[in-house]
Amino acid sequence: MSSRSSSVIPGFGLTLGYTLVYLSLLVLIPLGALFLKTTELTWDQFIAIISAPRVLAALKLSFGTAFVAAVLNGVIGTLLAWVLVRYTFPGRKVIEAMIDLPFALPTAVAGIALTALYAPNGLVGQWATAMGFKIAYSPLGITLALTFVTLPFVVRTLQPVLADIPREVEEAAACLGARPLQVARHVLLPALLPVWLTGFALAFARGVGEYGSVIFIAGNMPMKTEILPLLIMVKLDQYDYAGATAIGVLMLVVSFILLLLINLLQRRISHP
Repeated sequence: MSSRSSSVIPGFGLTLGYTLVYLSLLVLIPLGALFLKTTELTWDQFIAIISAPRVLAALKLSFGTAFVAAVLNGVIGTLLAWVLVRYTFPGRKVIEAMIDLPFALPTAVAGIALTALYAPNGLVGQWATAMGFKIAYSPLGITLALTFVTLPFVVRTLQPVLADIPREVEEAAACLGARPLQVARHVLLPALLPVWLTGFALAFARGVGEYGSVIFIAGNMPMKTEILPLLIMVKLDQYDYAGATAIGVLMLVVSFILLLLINLLQRRISHP
């Protein structure tokens, strides 16, 4: 007797084959070519490139601002998803469309709009300048740009799960004497935390690789507001393809390790 469960729709071998070929063509082969290109460098040359102060500063800025933006969206996105799922009010559809806007809006347009708003002579930037700090051309501006771009990932990830949680469960907990914070902690949090981590990981990954919306508001000052994707473009403009691929490999490895840790944490929470 076969131990493999049968499917209503047959063809496991065929569909698995197509899946592996598709993933190989779109993911594995390009990434393999990236690693292969770095073999033109010796190990000492590779270490020298990725340990350069300019590269380390860009690495810290890219991952740091992406992490902060993902955390902000984890809080704001959860509140937005809760309001959109639990309440019906005038203008709800407009808010739904506005949340999806970063998906459709070209990132360069978003960058130009944010720069015009937060520049020292912009509508908001002039008030910030008067108070003694600046938003555009600083890490704060980069974080705001990444928050704008990555917000839909958290909201759209949480919405279906929130919609599947019956309100009767919350009402039953309240009838048993649980206070609102206790309901949130013991009823909602266990169901939302794994999917919240998924939304956080998606937002973080998108923020790390974001380019179009950041270059306009960042100012692109080396050692201060220069992100890793821009540094890769600088290497390519200088025809330093090996250096660009070395930075790309560094970015890929760090991103993979962080996302792997997030996925392991998510699995541990889902299956304690």
